Amino acid sequence: MRIATWNVNSVRARIDRVAALLERRGLDVLLLQETKCRDDQFPTMPLVELGYEVATHGLNQWNGVAIISRVGLKDVQRGFPQMPEYGEPPVAEARALGASCGGVQVWSLYVPNGREVDHAHYHYKLDWLARLRDNAAGWLEQDAQAQVVMAGDWNVAPQDDDVWDMAFFEGKTHVTAPERAAFQAMIDAGYADVVRPYAPGPKVYTYWDYQQLRFPKKQGMRIDFALASPALAARVTDAMIDREERKGKGASDHAPLVVTLD
Repeated sequence: MRIATWNVNSVRARIDRVAALLERRGLDVLLLQETKCRDDQFPTMPLVELGYEVATHGLNQWNGVAIISRVGLKDVQRGFPQMPEYGEPPVAEARALGASCGGVQVWSLYVPNGREVDHAHYHYKLDWLARLRDNAAGWLEQDAQAQVVMAGDWNVAPQDDDVWDMAFFEGKTHVTAPERAAFQAMIDAGYADVVRPYAPGPKVYTYWDYQQLRFPKKQGMRIDFALASPALAARVTDAMIDREERKGKGASDHAPLVVTLD
């Protein structure tokens, strides 16, 4: 079974790339983030024609998550319990989508960016991660053998070598101690980063800003992750960052992660 996650940065602009990725990598499940469209605007037909089912959660032109599966798609959950809201008036943004696919509980996650340190969005981000951690820990308390993967754009670089230059990021989000502690809390709850062992650093990235020619300069960030429960992590036989997908005209600024299970 092969599961991938990708911040597609507008699925309508990149539906051809999505279809090509599914076929090229032989994916059973693909989790998308930043789809940037309402549910009724999602281009499902090319995916259905390839034999996939699609679940979407999109409210407007911002955020948005989706799950594409050819191994079943049931028990769809839009958001998780006690997920924080944001804005005026506060709303639950389209940032989390869960489903059961081939016996695995998958979650497509687009963690809030945070914007600036001490901005209201930064505190929203920390609260969002804390509530997610509480839910994730609860799943393992209920069933130690639970097959769970939480994957997507976490907007956190947990280690110094997960960014191209720590001096550049001084005083910025994604690398602050509270954000890193929130990510570590997921690990402490029992979940494992199952891609890093197969794509170790330093200077191995999943995101490169469009500006300043960051990709050809190899100036990126590792902010996309697949965190698996112990029972699922034990099934991982391979994982990779599909850096090739970041190349060429019309690429997303993120690369997909691909995880292979026995």
